[in-house]
Amino acid sequence: MSTADKPITIYHNPRCGKSRAALALLQQRGGALEVVEYLKQPLAKEELRALVRKLKIKPEELVRKGEQIYKERYEGKTLTDEQWLDALARDPILMERPVVAHGDRAAIGRPPEKVLEILVNREW
Repeated sequence: MSTADKPITIYHNPRCGKSRAALALLQQRGGALEVVEYLKQPLAKEELRALVRKLKIKPEELVRKGEQIYKERYEGKTLTDEQWLDALARDPILMERPVVAHGDRAAIGRPPEKVLEILVNREW
C-alpha cells in the first residue's frame, strides 16, 4: 500500500474546539481518515517517539503546558527527551492537540488549518 492509499490519522480530543475544527476540515476534504481518541487509546512511548520524529520537534514541544497536571508534576523541571516521552505516555492529556499524521509527515493543528500542510502532494 502506497502512502497515498493510507488513511490520514488525526489524534483527536472531541472536547477540544481546535481538534473538532481540524477534524471537520479533514472530513470536508474526503478521503480515508482514521480518528484516534488518544485519551481513550493512549499512545505508547514508541508511537510518541515516531510522532515527534514526523513533527520534527523535541518531545517537550508536544507538551501542553497549560494543563493542570503539567503545573503539578512538571513545571520548572528539566527533563530529558526520554523523560518527556515517558510523561506523555503516562499522562496523555499533556499531548498537544490535534495532531494529524500521514506517511512520514505530521502537523499540530494550531490553528486547525495547519493540518492541511501535510496534505500537499496528496490527491484527495
